[in-house]
Amino acid sequence: MDLQLTPAHRDLRELARTWVDKEVVPFAAGWDREESVDPAIVGKLGALGFLGIGIDEEYGGSGGDMLAYCVLLEELGRGDSSVRGIVSVSLGLVGKSIARYGSAEQKTRFLPGLCAGEQLGCFALTEPGTGSDAANLTTRATRDGADWVIDGTKIFITNGTWADLALVFARTGGPGPRGVTAFLVPTETAGFGRTEIKGKLGLRGQATAELILDKVRVPDALRLGAEGEGFRIAMAALDKGRIGVAAGCVGVARACLEASVRYAGEREQFGKPIAGYQLVQELLADIAVDTEAARLLAWRAADLVDRGEPFGTAASMAKLFASEAAVKAANNAIQVFGGYGYIDEYPVAKYLRDARVLTLYEGTTQIQKLLIGRALTGVNALV
Repeated sequence: MDLQLTPAHRDLRELARTWVDKEVVPFAAGWDREESVDPAIVGKLGALGFLGIGIDEEYGGSGGDMLAYCVLLEELGRGDSSVRGIVSVSLGLVGKSIARYGSAEQKTRFLPGLCAGEQLGCFALTEPGTGSDAANLTTRATRDGADWVIDGTKIFITNGTWADLALVFARTGGPGPRGVTAFLVPTETAGFGRTEIKGKLGLRGQATAELILDKVRVPDALRLGAEGEGFRIAMAALDKGRIGVAAGCVGVARACLEASVRYAGEREQFGKPIAGYQLVQELLADIAVDTEAARLLAWRAADLVDRGEPFGTAASMAKLFASEAAVKAANNAIQVFGGYGYIDEYPVAKYLRDARVLTLYEGTTQIQKLLIGRALTGVNALV
């Protein structure tokens, strides 16, 4: 693996960094307090091509590889994890699933709008009774002539109240993963209801929702992939999604480091800046080392994707380490800031609240350890 970014990657990083500093960083605290990112951000992301990274240009995408996607998500994560989540889900989970498994008609119909930010996607997998146990979801799709009728409930769905398109996973057959099928459901369809979830610990600016599907009718032409292939589509999306989450975690950790170094140089105690005290330097050093290590793990997984090599275990390692590193970095940053770190005048409390959920979604820390352990031993500890 070449650890040097190409000129194209560096240009993307500089564009994203400049844009985030102007359009995200100054507003992140306000969005957090208001529990809503400005919806106009979606169109701005689309106008710069950020919602089309990795999608072919013939379908309105920006091209680029998995490493480019990581470069972008690190910068977005540095600015606001709520904004990063918009891209991770609409592009990373929904758009890229359509690009990989969709028919030519589905790609032509949905991808240009998603890439332009004219439409937004959500990934409707998690249910009230099935989080990590997604293979046993209970939302059901029943065949009715040339249509499917979908009934069920989804929970914790990112972009849920904003989305124009939902990638819905529903049971069409017997129990277990082979009975699950994926459907592309326009959210304007009759019977599709959604309620935003407020009062979250972190990612407060992100539109997270409960979805209620009550006799939602969709034509078979909106089935994504073959019947019974839905679980495989979901897991493939999440495998790559974990790399993107890892990159976003690197952004959070980097934000913690930059804020802590700046504050430690300004804050004086006992007659000198606290940056001059060894135990403060230890806190900073720990954040810096974990940030670099997390980035390398994310880039390694991205490199495997771009080379066409198996990447699932590397993705789990990157997601596991980077999400835990982000929590540790935010906790250390609060320690550097002392009492000021505990109030929202400074950003580090938000970093901790946002980081905490990163160890939960797209596969918890414990699920990642099980996947890594299975790869090492060949034994499925979930059975």
